[in-house]
Amino acid sequence: MNRYLCIHGHFYQPPRENPWLNEVERQESASPYHDWNERISDECYARNSASRILNAQGNIVDIINNYSYISFNFGPTLLEWMQKKDPGTYQAILDADKRSQKRFSGHGTAIAQVYNHIIMPLANKRDKQTQVIWGIYDFKKRFGRMPEGMWLAETAADTPSLEVLAEHGIKFTILSPYQAKGFRKVGDKEWQNAEGANIDPKRPYVCKLPSGRQMVLFFYDGPVSQGIAFQRLLERGDEFAKRLTSTLDENPEEPQLMHIATDGETYGHHHRFGEMALSFAIDHILEEELAHITVYGEYMEKHPPTYEAQIIEESSWSCAHGVERWRSDCGCNTGGNPGWNQAWRGPLREAFDWLRDKVAPLYEQEMLKLSAEPWATRNDYIQVIMNRSERNVQEFIRSHTSRELSQQEKVRFLKLLEMEYHTLLVYTSCGWFFDEVTGIETVQDIFYAARTIQLAKDISGQDLEPEFIELLREAKSNDPEEGDAAQAYIKEVKPAIIDLLRVGAHYAVSSVFEEYGESFDLYSFSATSEAYDYFEAGRQKLAVGRAKIKSKITWEEEIITFGVLHLGDHQLFGGVREFMSPEDYEKLRVELQTAFERGNVSEVIMLLDKHFESHSYSFWHLFKDDQKNILDQVLSQTMESVESDFQQIYDNNYPLISAIKTYGMKLPRPLQTTVDYIVNTRLLREFKSEKPDTNEIKRLLTEVQRMNVRLNYTRLEFALTQRIDQLMKQVQENPTKTENIDLLIKLLEVVESSKLETDFWQAQNIAFRMQQDSYEEMRQHADKGDGQATKWCEKFEKLYNNLNLKV
Repeated sequence: MNRYLCIHGHFYQPPRENPWLNEVERQESASPYHDWNERISDECYARNSASRILNAQGNIVDIINNYSYISFNFGPTLLEWMQKKDPGTYQAILDADKRSQKRFSGHGTAIAQVYNHIIMPLANKRDKQTQVIWGIYDFKKRFGRMPEGMWLAETAADTPSLEVLAEHGIKFTILSPYQAKGFRKVGDKEWQNAEGANIDPKRPYVCKLPSGRQMVLFFYDGPVSQGIAFQRLLERGDEFAKRLTSTLDENPEEPQLMHIATDGETYGHHHRFGEMALSFAIDHILEEELAHITVYGEYMEKHPPTYEAQIIEESSWSCAHGVERWRSDCGCNTGGNPGWNQAWRGPLREAFDWLRDKVAPLYEQEMLKLSAEPWATRNDYIQVIMNRSERNVQEFIRSHTSRELSQQEKVRFLKLLEMEYHTLLVYTSCGWFFDEVTGIETVQDIFYAARTIQLAKDISGQDLEPEFIELLREAKSNDPEEGDAAQAYIKEVKPAIIDLLRVGAHYAVSSVFEEYGESFDLYSFSATSEAYDYFEAGRQKLAVGRAKIKSKITWEEEIITFGVLHLGDHQLFGGVREFMSPEDYEKLRVELQTAFERGNVSEVIMLLDKHFESHSYSFWHLFKDDQKNILDQVLSQTMESVESDFQQIYDNNYPLISAIKTYGMKLPRPLQTTVDYIVNTRLLREFKSEKPDTNEIKRLLTEVQRMNVRLNYTRLEFALTQRIDQLMKQVQENPTKTENIDLLIKLLEVVESSKLETDFWQAQNIAFRMQQDSYEEMRQHADKGDGQATKWCEKFEKLYNNLNLKV
């Protein structure tokens, strides 16, 4: 059969890490998840690693890892986050690539990506090189092999970019059919015009480059790829399969490759259950032998290109004007804000280009002083980005300098490389893709610029910030209140800039609320306590101390002294300063302690102002996640009091509330609010309990119907899902402890009739794996007459059925 099918998913999220903390901070818009990476990973990346296939009755009959059947690329910065925060999904992706090599003649499903999704045609020659080198190194480190293909961000291509790919051993890339300029059969002289997607996507093409190298191009099927994203093709797996194979001839004489490329987030995030449509389509195509499922590397080996192609220079898949979407007001936008313009794109790129070109000579000059080859060292810096252990960094410094560096020079060396690293992150394409210059994606890129500016000042003493801000003034917002990108920098970015004193302030303030050991990590910093004194009087607390704060990224360190007064709730006064001698520290401690123990709060505040005049801090100087955690602690007593008040109103007036409902009358709003609050709070408490009381849950759910309670579905469903997952993990860890199985069965039966839309995805995965090992083993014992094993199997089958699985 000469019919082949390849489905490519481009899985990517822009880097969201705070440039100083190297962590993604809480994003309230992603609630109930911590941040958008976490949310999208749960809705899409994880789901594709264990996607369901349903029978006609809607029961799950199989669970497959889509990544082992489809071609895919993941953004390296996304995989870096996933390795730390979602290691199960991360490992499933790596495992899928390994398994796929057996399926596809030694070719894996994964391909690489340029490192942080920059628009390659708009990058200078040095940045092109670094992006490809970093992307390949990251891929090899994770997948354990050389990538055959590489995804270009937004499929943005030009000949110099293809030359860089080919130079570094990349064999193919994937482009939009609208990027083809001309084609001809190998050996022919005349080129056929391919503009306007006038090219057959069912074959590979070789692009011969000026250097003598070549790159194989796969132009994906445009109409079907668009249909997946915008024409609801993922609503039914069988229809999706039919559409995928519809463009292939019935019995082609020559091999034909139907292939599509879409954002991977289409399968599960943009289209809920899209991953299931994908797995059903794959299974259906294989079962009915409608086509060979393949990947690009395998197809290219079996059927080398017999046609050549030329590309349209500086073109992409998401801009009809080439690559103007990332440098001008070309008219391409998300379509959600009529009347807005994107004239800010040009000035923003000019500001970033100015910054890049300002710091490049500084970097080069200072690296040479440290006896290092500047640009080769930057190209190799990915080795540190992926492994920041002290031993690895020491070895990297030794191998990239021709002399021994002092500790101060090592700090300078690392700061220079971090400056260049953040200069590259500045160009992450999402900063220009959307409609508004003050949107979170654009501001994230400006955060990277701020880190670059800070490091440049540390290294050279030259402050580039004033001129950079002036350049940002030309990038005008569509919202008159927002003004321009300069205003966003001053309002959002500048207050978030972190130095070692700010980290010390965070440590000082948070130490009042939680106990730290002598040495501990604070995000990408470490702290070592040299002295710490804590005093308490009723609700008031005083902490005084000295500590060494060190960056784990640049190795810069500072000894700081601090004093913090907590008056209760969120009322905090304090300050941090650079080194203070042990003698002066002891004098300060005695003064503060004496004033505090006399109950003289005003004197304590006066002393704090005196000793920490220029560096005073409050609760709002905590980093975001700790702000939330500590605020929750501060609010806990208040919320207990509020709940007690509501409970009293509820208990005292329940007969009246019940009577009003019995007569079909509407409850007065204060009473309805009371009922809603109490029922929601009690349900949430049960769902969070390690051993939920199913009788109480049943009673509360009855109350929901009887009293027309307005439920907080988002919080309740999230908590219930987590509880079911935890109980299922306990079943997996201790299968013979049938009490956990009994509790899960009861809990599932109780909530089944409610309107709560529980998500059993993780629990189903565990049960499915258990059915293949633990259940089969127990079934064998049961078949031999073991009564206890028989009872266990009956219970497990009931649980399996309640989870919508089919044995």
